[in-house]
Amino acid sequence: MTDRFATLNFERQVSAPVSTLWQAWTAPAARAVWASPAPEVTVEFIEADTRIGGREISICRVAGQPDIQVDGGWLVLQDAVRSVGHEVISCEGDPLSAALVTADFTAEGTGSRVAVTVQISSLSEDMVPGYQQGFGAGMDNLADVANRTMVLSRVIDAPRHVVWGAWLNPETLPQWWGPDGFSCRTDRIDLQTGGEWVFDMIAPDGTVFPNHHLYSEVRNEDRIAYALLSGENGPKHADAWASFEETDGRTTVTLGMIFSTASQYSEAKGFGAEKLGLQTLGKLASFVGAA
Repeated sequence: MTDRFATLNFERQVSAPVSTLWQAWTAPAARAVWASPAPEVTVEFIEADTRIGGREISICRVAGQPDIQVDGGWLVLQDAVRSVGHEVISCEGDPLSAALVTADFTAEGTGSRVAVTVQISSLSEDMVPGYQQGFGAGMDNLADVANRTMVLSRVIDAPRHVVWGAWLNPETLPQWWGPDGFSCRTDRIDLQTGGEWVFDMIAPDGTVFPNHHLYSEVRNEDRIAYALLSGENGPKHADAWASFEETDGRTTVTLGMIFSTASQYSEAKGFGAEKLGLQTLGKLASFVGAA
């Protein structure tokens, strides 16, 4: 073994604000988009709990090779400032390495920077080259994803179970979803993991926008993750998530969208998607009587 202990440093600058970069780093739905270090690697998150003490388990799969499992957790989470996590990598039950991962976030003008330090202990073989390749590619992916991510947030003066109930109810979701003046016409709706919502959004002038949401995760009163398709089984234009956090009886709803391409992100910014998304969250607040 040539390197039993090693410290690696990675740094990336992005045009997205630091609050968006932080969401791309910590939100499980976003991590699922950028975590794979190469196209031939599939990463599946078995568990992802972004809280201090929360546990993360993921499986990395490459055809023809044994699966690699990553067991980790969060030790420090300072919003948009610093995270510290730990991970153990194993293959077929045999531990290969342990690492401490520290990420520092800074704002730079309208953009931001992330600096990651990985302190590695190789347990059975030299894992440094793998970390160099994996983290290097992952950081490139993170920067790309952050630059096409839109994050919206609203504090709603209602408990989380009330806000969650308005969102994850097939009777009530269509009543408030969409910007001001829009209405929804549902074909079918199943708001659970593996479920879908096929519907039309109808603009005030009568223009119909077909939509199809595919739900990959519904975690009770915590978060949902879904893909946004342009019409039933149409092309995907974004991966999205919504998280719900209660403090003193008020609920912070964070809505994130990773657009499939930079051009789709620019187009959405151009037609005012941020303003329209905030209107949607405003309608949610009104629906639960908190606006």
